[in-house]
Amino acid sequence: MQTMLFKQAAIILIVFSLYISDICAQSASKNIQLPGVKITAPTTSSAESTGLKADVIIHRDRLRQKREANLGDTLAHELGVTSSSFGPGSGRPIIRGQDGERVRVMENSMGTGDVSVISPDHAVATETLNATRIEILRGPSTLLYGSGISGGVVNVLNDRIPDRLFKIPQASFEGRFNSALEERSGVLTASGSKGPISWNIEGMKRKTNDIHIPGRANPNDPESEIGFVRNSAIDSSNLSAGSAYIGERGFVGMSVSRLENFYGIPGPEGAKIDMGQTRYALAGDLDNPLKGFQQLRTRFTYNDYQHKELEQSGEVGSRFKNDELEGRAELTHAPVAHWHGIMGVQLQHRNFTAKGEEAFVPTSLSQSAGIFMVEKRNWQQWQFEIGGRFEHTNHNPRVAMLETRNFNLYSVSAGAAWKFIEGYQLDLIVTRGQRAPNTVALFADGVHIATNTFEQGNSTLNKETSNNFDVALQKTTGRITGRVNLFYNHINDYIFQQSRDSDNDGIADRVDDEGIVEINGSFLVQDFSQTRARFYGLEAEANIALLPDTVNLRLFTDTVYGKLKDNGNIPRITPQRFGFDLNFTKNKWQANFNLTRVVHQDRIAVLETETPGYTLMNTEIGYHMKLTQSVNYMLFLQGRNLLDSDIRMHTSFLKDAAPMAGRAIVAGIRGVF
Repeated sequence: MQTMLFKQAAIILIVFSLYISDICAQSASKNIQLPGVKITAPTTSSAESTGLKADVIIHRDRLRQKREANLGDTLAHELGVTSSSFGPGSGRPIIRGQDGERVRVMENSMGTGDVSVISPDHAVATETLNATRIEILRGPSTLLYGSGISGGVVNVLNDRIPDRLFKIPQASFEGRFNSALEERSGVLTASGSKGPISWNIEGMKRKTNDIHIPGRANPNDPESEIGFVRNSAIDSSNLSAGSAYIGERGFVGMSVSRLENFYGIPGPEGAKIDMGQTRYALAGDLDNPLKGFQQLRTRFTYNDYQHKELEQSGEVGSRFKNDELEGRAELTHAPVAHWHGIMGVQLQHRNFTAKGEEAFVPTSLSQSAGIFMVEKRNWQQWQFEIGGRFEHTNHNPRVAMLETRNFNLYSVSAGAAWKFIEGYQLDLIVTRGQRAPNTVALFADGVHIATNTFEQGNSTLNKETSNNFDVALQKTTGRITGRVNLFYNHINDYIFQQSRDSDNDGIADRVDDEGIVEINGSFLVQDFSQTRARFYGLEAEANIALLPDTVNLRLFTDTVYGKLKDNGNIPRITPQRFGFDLNFTKNKWQANFNLTRVVHQDRIAVLETETPGYTLMNTEIGYHMKLTQSVNYMLFLQGRNLLDSDIRMHTSFLKDAAPMAGRAIVAGIRGVF
């Protein structure tokens, strides 16, 4: 019955897309004036929102400065954000101590369709080299994309489906070399139009060797490698093609892309992952679709994902496959009593299969259907925002002894922004969200080689309920701008993993690969459990125009605490950070100097070890060359970790086996023509 309802709803979404296509075709039959292509310089501000969402939008220039081989490491130095950092090949964003499904990662506002939430060694199936920008969203707007997203949303945006016409074809490229990874990477993007049809093609290639580090890979193992992290190389590529039909009232288009990623997992097992994903996307926008509505937006994606986990011998240890279909439709309504906003529906159908001796999660079918609404209103010096979402989720394991679990999830959010003095704003946001446990937490049963654990799920877990409170003070005008964010998140039935001590001797159980307890067993037993938890902390930054439009100074700090009901610390919590950025822009020159101090992390969980602090120094200098009105290039040279610090990420399972890269020189060129 539920599958039939899902299929019927999916058909409705496709009909919406065909409706947009028909309207666009009718408008295209008229005389269409091709718009010119407007090129604007990207901003360098890290926080571009003066509203309630507390968004961070990272454009091309800042992406160039921060770009790493994976998404998590690329965003790891944004306020409140760090990375799970499982070697160069894999890293997922962690926001305010929240990871996994509490942070939704998307590409063009749709899920990435990978299995990165199952294990930290599984890479996110999106590429930052061809991204036009990356958004980090918090607050009521997260209800548009999912339930229980207590950390926030990371949205990687690119131009694979063009939504405009181009007067002339245009292209961009970037090539770079990183000495610490011996990285050679490049990307080429081209777009154009013919009549009412626009097109886009992209190609990307990245190849690295084992990363260079300043000392010994594992300081506790005198036999570990010195100067390198073995089995950390990457070989990845990405190709895509897209086209759209552009009309006077909107567009409809589609794209297909192929991502292949072959990378090593640092550690004594010498495992590698051979990953591939084919992604099909359909998108359409229509202005004034119905009376009382300003815009209709539909998005539809199908992801065919699979990866093989190869043992050191080269044999396949396990295979993971994920076929995921997702669709959404949004309607923006005309103002009603001065309120304006978005309402819509979102559907997801996921068929997950795991096979092999290391397949610790059973094959399962998961479905969800959600409806949502977010509304805004301005009144004098106030801005109000409210939102709500209902979602039904079910997980159906294809194992006879396990039962299907169904969850009804309710989420609401409300916020207010008060501009109490010109240039000053006070924000208050309250969000209550519910999240269903995923298939790993419910049904895991077996050895997880990547983390050296034996994971045991709990099929009776309840849904998780988070209560978020955010207070922010912003200064938005003048030579000094900035913001201070205070946050508190109380979570009922918080789902986490804890070590098992079956004989109450104060020593965690260790087992062999069959789950039999042994004193010197290879795998630490980890049970999924629930209790109350709380996360709290602050983020602050100040931007000072030392010489307006030429020299700008940014000061920043962030910290987060994570506590369980008995006041025990939650593992792998980000330590406090503080530092500054100095930015220089003059004529054709651009430069940046960054110094970040990460303090010693001694707020640790049971059986967790402390992590030393470190100082990270980065710099960049760039030179713009404009050859013609439409052709320009930029040469850039970066120095990363110039102090050659031994950087151990406390958030990483591999901190004692795979430190971050040592001193590196990054050289590259970026061009637009």
